[in-house]
Amino acid sequence: QVQYVESGGGLVQPGGSLRLSCAASGFTLDSYAIRWFRQAPGKEREGVSCISSSDGSTYYVDSVKGRFTISREHAKNTVYLQMNSLKPEDTAVYYCAASRRCGSSVIIGSWGQGTQVTVSS
Repeated sequence: QVQYVESGGGLVQPGGSLRLSCAASGFTLDSYAIRWFRQAPGKEREGVSCISSSDGSTYYVDSVKGRFTISREHAKNTVYLQMNSLKPEDTAVYYCAASRRCGSSVIIGSWGQGTQVTVSS
């Protein structure tokens, strides 16, 4: 069973930055598209970004384009989400998960604990 471990969240002021990390035990992230999601209080979980396994193509929801960057570090079997120019509306619990491809709605395994990002002055 895939176990996702998200980390790097915290409290940051508007305009600040955070880098989230996604790791998975006993599972090679390189072989899959890796997606970041977020869920704000009272809202549905939404996809934020994805990096493909085939050619490293990246995708972002419009609200984070130009501010967030997704990347892989193959040697550490880790995927990152660099978040800059954070806004209060970015406040949410952030999750990562693997899929066969970025366009798939199906994730592999179960959701991890997520990491809380709070943007507030």
